Amino acid sequence: MRYHTPDNFDEASALAAQASGTTRFLAGGTDVLVQLRSDIVTPDDLIDIKHIPGVREITNEDHGGWRIGVAVSGAEMTEHPRLELDWPGVVEAMDLIGSTQVQGRATLVGNLCNGSPAADAVPALAAAGAHVTVVGPNGSREIAVEDVPTGPGKTCLEKGEVISALHLPRRGHAAGDAYLRFIPRTEMDIAVVGAAINLRLDGDTITEARVALGAVAPTVRLVPKAGAALIGSTLDEAALDKLARAARAACNPIDDRRGTIKFRTKVAGVLAQRAAKIAYARAKGDRK
Repeated sequence: MRYHTPDNFDEASALAAQASGTTRFLAGGTDVLVQLRSDIVTPDDLIDIKHIPGVREITNEDHGGWRIGVAVSGAEMTEHPRLELDWPGVVEAMDLIGSTQVQGRATLVGNLCNGSPAADAVPALAAAGAHVTVVGPNGSREIAVEDVPTGPGKTCLEKGEVISALHLPRRGHAAGDAYLRFIPRTEMDIAVVGAAINLRLDGDTITEARVALGAVAPTVRLVPKAGAALIGSTLDEAALDKLARAARAACNPIDDRRGTIKFRTKVAGVLAQRAAKIAYARAKGDRK
């Protein structure tokens, strides 16, 4: 195994493009190192991007949004004094991943690129309208978060491409987001269903809404019909009922020992309703 420590993302991309065997990028390592030790994968080239300048920084961009470096840990996100005020749903989703020790290493981009349908951070990022900057042999491009995973363990990234940053949009006024998941245990488990809501108000009326579901399809699922069910409402019972129906209709889960298709589909509607109520309250000024 060849271990590389590139000085910038262009160099990291070139190393990956030239590699002929199995290649892995190392940012947090909570997935890669576990796979390596378990003999699930043995990279021919391990490209450590933690030493590239800026990868551990959380910065406010000129337009008011946020840039999150690819090696920023969950613990660093939780401890940031301002990020959680803008995007509490994204931060709380990341905070659900693993133990305290894992939180010190796990990254948003790692959670995204692992390609798990049950990833906690990805529905919250998709609902937020987040995107990533990707550096590759042909230059850079921007990709919406929901378009990155293409199947279990798979992404849309091409050979030689590496994510260089993750971007959250400007929060603005009268807006809120939330993420909830169902797990069999009280902590440190994989989501059976996850639901994320991001919305904006004009007075008491919802004017914008994005809904994303996790663990109910091969990839995270952005559900435009569920968002549309909320727009124009004050989150009354009729809107919540439409939301649940749209969320359930978008589900395409599997039966396994952790949950049946019927159970996952029902829970998706319930969690979407609960997350919507939290996001609505936050948009009204309740930051809990």
